[in-house]
Amino acid sequence: MKLSTSFLFMGLVSMFSFVSSAMVATNEVWALKAFKEAVYEDPHKVLSNWNTLDSDPCDWNGVSCTGTRDHVIKLNISGALLRGFLAPEIGKITYLQELILHGNNLIGIIPKELNALKSLKVLDLGKNQLSGPIPREIGNLTEIVKINLQSNGLTGRLPPELANLKYLQELRLDRNKLEGPVPAASTSNFSSNMHEMYASNANSTGFCRSSLKVADFSYNFLVGSIPKCLEYLPRTSFQGNCLHVKDVKQRTKVQCAGASAAQGHPVVKPKHQSKAEHVSKHQGGSKPAWLLAIEIATGTMVGSLILIGIFTAVQRCNKKASIIIPWKKSSSEKEQISVYIDSEMLKDVRRYNRQELEVACEDFSNIIGSSPDSVVYKGTMKGGPEIAAISLCIKEENWTGHLELYFQREVADLARLNHENTGKLLGYCRENAPFTRMLVFDYASNGTLYEHLHCYEEGFQLSWTRRMKIIIGIARGLKYLHTEIDPPFTISELNSNAVYLTEDFSPKLVDFESWKTILERSEKNSGSVSSQGGVSIPPNSLRARYLDTKGNIYAFAVLVLEIISGRSPYCQDRGYLVDWARDYLEMPEVMSYLVDSELKHFGYDDLKVICEVITLCISPDPNVCPSMQELCSMLESRIDTSISVELKSLAWAELALST
Repeated sequence: MKLSTSFLFMGLVSMFSFVSSAMVATNEVWALKAFKEAVYEDPHKVLSNWNTLDSDPCDWNGVSCTGTRDHVIKLNISGALLRGFLAPEIGKITYLQELILHGNNLIGIIPKELNALKSLKVLDLGKNQLSGPIPREIGNLTEIVKINLQSNGLTGRLPPELANLKYLQELRLDRNKLEGPVPAASTSNFSSNMHEMYASNANSTGFCRSSLKVADFSYNFLVGSIPKCLEYLPRTSFQGNCLHVKDVKQRTKVQCAGASAAQGHPVVKPKHQSKAEHVSKHQGGSKPAWLLAIEIATGTMVGSLILIGIFTAVQRCNKKASIIIPWKKSSSEKEQISVYIDSEMLKDVRRYNRQELEVACEDFSNIIGSSPDSVVYKGTMKGGPEIAAISLCIKEENWTGHLELYFQREVADLARLNHENTGKLLGYCRENAPFTRMLVFDYASNGTLYEHLHCYEEGFQLSWTRRMKIIIGIARGLKYLHTEIDPPFTISELNSNAVYLTEDFSPKLVDFESWKTILERSEKNSGSVSSQGGVSIPPNSLRARYLDTKGNIYAFAVLVLEIISGRSPYCQDRGYLVDWARDYLEMPEVMSYLVDSELKHFGYDDLKVICEVITLCISPDPNVCPSMQELCSMLESRIDTSISVELKSLAWAELALST
């Protein structure tokens, strides 16, 4: 009987070991799939061989495994221009030693879940577009040797928990927006007994206890003084801050005005917490040895049985669904989405509640536009302006963590636009009961340019001079988006539906379609980003949003053609508008055939300028394509839209009719 019991116990222990190993492997593959799912732009196709149905990731680009291929130990994808988010599931790759994602376009926050990577030695997230604070939990990466977070948009204070990293030799935090003092223990603490420093939470808050050989804190908004224990570092490591030093160049007083208010004392854990922990440990250590042994044995057996049950359930689930969609909310994970909310990102943008928008838009009955991705409502705020509220069409069960952060990023991106020829974002709405994600814009009362060109019978409202004003206004808006803000902003699908007209027919560029590719990717679970806007980007070109200014310039040419001709960008009879127009663009004798037949008069000199602009924009030679600044200058300097010109044109038209 005893022999049978021993064999049973040994079997359970060996099965426990097997299950644990299998679970770790499953979690690591799942985490890598989550990483890929959170990337929505991969311009160099680096992740093209990441087969999400493959259970062995060791041959995937950028992934390195142990010699026995049982654990992932390195993820290195640098300079690939990946755009997306850092999936918190990366923290499940338990044996990961190096996480190197340098030189991409990753956005959002640094997940606190990375603290689970106890074997991590290198963390390099430099030169991305990450925001939010540095998680305090990074202080739990006890084996870390190198941390590089340079050239991001990180905010908040330096977490004092970084002092826990006793093996840390290289720390690069330059070119962020970090505030507060450089945490360091006082001189007396530094010279005191090292054992006491490690034992006391009150004293373990500074870099003085670290083994830093290389560190760069430059070009932030740090305040205070340089800690004496870090004076061995080059002085350039502290330049471009708001520090009280004379021999290192710092920011101006104006730039440091906000940072000085942030100066204060680092937050430390109260001493009573340390005492409580000490009491707890003391009580735990007083248990009899035999009782402790029984507890361990019982816990091991119960844990084994539980893990076997979980493993069986997972196996059954995997048979039912071969594709894993990470970050999906289940009934037991309704609060999970809060992990991905960056409160700093939208702190300056107004948040509307659903009820006030419902009242303004007449119970959401006043629909003025719709697409498979969104519905546009018109409304009037109480005592405020007329609004256009765009509601995203997506079910709550399809809304993921990276979509939430993308929504926030897009709202923040739109909120920074401030020009007379761009739509003004007034705010947003984010609620979960009922599920709502909406953008609120200032309403342009004359509808879209598309409606005036193709829907209204009274198309004569758009005279030649008015069309020239609209073209120049669009050019000014694009010039602002491309050259006057940093980073540049491009319209996802630039066409006549993206141009709204005010009461005096001034154009406003509005980007309602920026959600299309990300929503399509979420619904189809595809591995690449697609675009259905044939006229919004040049042939064979798909660039990241912030880099696709040439795509906008090509789309501008198509839009200008649409405005002067009154023809759609594509029709079944004539094909693409650009192909039809090529025969007339460079031939002065037939150039007038491009003009809308409803127009009774037009400016021939204006037409020549317009044709020249279009020809430059659609040239297949990338060296010929001008910038929007150059195009705007051409249009403004060579086209006269004054009232006298319009009256002169009308006089010539009347004279022609009378003869």
